[in-house]
Amino acid sequence: MSFVVYPAIDVRDGRVVRLTQGDYARETRYRNDPFGLARDYADAGARWLHLVDLDAARAGGYTLSRLLLRIKAETGLLVQTGGGVRGEGDVEKLFAAGADRVVIGSLAVDERKRVAEWLLRYGEEKIAVALDARCAKDGRWRPATHGWTQPGRTSLGELVRFYGRGGLRHLLCTDIDRDGMLAGPNLSLYGLVREWAPNLAVQASGGARGIEDVEGARAVGCAGIVLGKALLDGRMDLREALAIASPLLRAHLPPPRLQGGRG
Repeated sequence: MSFVVYPAIDVRDGRVVRLTQGDYARETRYRNDPFGLARDYADAGARWLHLVDLDAARAGGYTLSRLLLRIKAETGLLVQTGGGVRGEGDVEKLFAAGADRVVIGSLAVDERKRVAEWLLRYGEEKIAVALDARCAKDGRWRPATHGWTQPGRTSLGELVRFYGRGGLRHLLCTDIDRDGMLAGPNLSLYGLVREWAPNLAVQASGGARGIEDVEGARAVGCAGIVLGKALLDGRMDLREALAIASPLLRAHLPPPRLQGGRG
């Protein structure tokens, strides 16, 4: 199975930001030029970009169509993107703006049969389901929705099994309590997800802090990893992470352009 590194750009009020543990009140601001950051990631050799509309994730109504169109027109990146998908019209809007893969989060928890119909309609490569979860006091993993502000009514294991049987290929899974904490990805969680549905291509998300975490996600069987804060803080070099995914890439990458906190 191929392994993909997805540098992430989370946008709120037009700026690149990161939230700590999904809390909108705990926001770290970075750049006011998300397109420039996307271009830097493309120059570093990235093939895919993970683009999130944080405003839409909480309130609905995707707001990044112009940005997405420009990224697609000027960088050559493949883009998986989401935030605020509440109906099929939103899915069509994202595809029209150039999305290569639409990420569906809250709706995948609240209306899973509807999302399963879209998987059949659009195909397994065009839709990714994002299940973001916390471990409850009873030890069971439960998803959170609407910008991680509302708890889901079912267990993470039930949802993963459902989608594993329902035609899903790409699953993005985040341990919310590790997101933005630089504590390392929850590899035991991804091991569980792989047990629940071995056929899914799982993208690890939340907590990555260094190259060892990229290697760890690959070793546990993930198909990819989403990198956010570690790149923005300069703790990880994107070129090195990409070289883990494709060892031949190291010799062919252009000289690095990312500097300091943009690494």
